[in-house]
Formats: sequence, C-alpha cells, structure tokens
Amino acid sequence: MGRARVIRLLERSAIVLVSLALSIGVIALLSGGLLAGHDQPGVSGTGSGPGVAYRDLGDARLAPGQRRPVYDSQPPTSGPHLPVTVRRDETELSDDQLLQALAVGDVVVMYGTRKAPAGLRQLALEIAAPFTPALAAVGQAVILARRPGTLGLIAVAWTHLVGVRAPDDPLLREFIQAYLDRGAPGR
Repeated sequence: MGRARVIRLLERSAIVLVSLALSIGVIALLSGGLLAGHDQPGVSGTGSGPGVAYRDLGDARLAPGQRRPVYDSQPPTSGPHLPVTVRRDETELSDDQLLQALAVGDVVVMYGTRKAPAGLRQLALEIAAPFTPALAAVGQAVILARRPGTLGLIAVAWTHLVGVRAPDDPLLREFIQAYLDRGAPGR
C-alpha cells in the first residue's frame, strides 16, 4: 500500500470518528444528558423537583464595575449580579437580567432561534398571565428569552435548570409549575 493511500485512509477514519463524536454530543445535549452531568443532589437545599439542582451562590448585589464571579452553570442559576429588571421578553437577556428575574421567582425559558418556537408562548400563557414588566418584577412571569447557540429549550429557575427538545415536553410544564414564584431565599 502506498503512502498516499495510507494517508487517505487515516484522513477518512479521522473524519468518521469526529463525525461520530459530534453526533453523540448533539444527541446528549438535546436529550439533557450533558445537563444531568452537573447535578449536585441535595446541595441547593430547595428539596427535590424537576431539572438539575445547583448550589445556591447567593443573591448579593454587585456595584457597577465590580468584578463578576465565576458561576457554576451556564446559563447561571444564582449568584451575585447587578439588579436589572427585565422590561421585555423574547429578547436576549444579560446575566444580570437573568439572575434578577430568577432571584424574584420568575422562570426563564431560553431558545436559540430568532423567534420563540411554535407553542412556547401558548404554554407560558397556560401557566402564567401574559408577560408584563410589573409581573416580572415580582416573580410571577414566565419569560421567553433568545440565547444564541441554545439547542432545544433551556428553562432556568433559581438554582435549577432543565433542557428539553420542544415546548410540548411535559418536563418543561412541570419545571415551570414547580419553580414559578420560588426565587432566592429571603425574597
């Protein structure tokens, strides 16, 4: 066998292996398998419920320009932040807006597409009143938020996170119902 033929065979084998690894990664992400790997059972202190529980990093207020901490999840589920209220949904949220919403008890559902997936707004309306800044400020809102790079949907609540494929996944409804109005302790 010639040297060129061996190189082509190795290149093809490498392409097949990389493709297989990427396929497995996408499947694991869409099924929530990668999110489950971050589970820290019993650490959040909020009891059992749907999704992955994360350690409570507190609700401290940062001053403008103050250094950001390292959060233990992406998107973050708790931690120090600037108190920035969410004024609109179906937009991108900063980590400060996200954490403020979670701290007061809102649930945020993130998607990676330009518009919210079909059925997501209807699900939110079945569980909570239509979004208003006033409802968001008091922890009574299901906030839909665009987050580029998100595959499927990621629902986030204070110290909890779950990934699902579509709005009709029963786990998404269960997650929202379990954590809406359950913000940071002491709020």
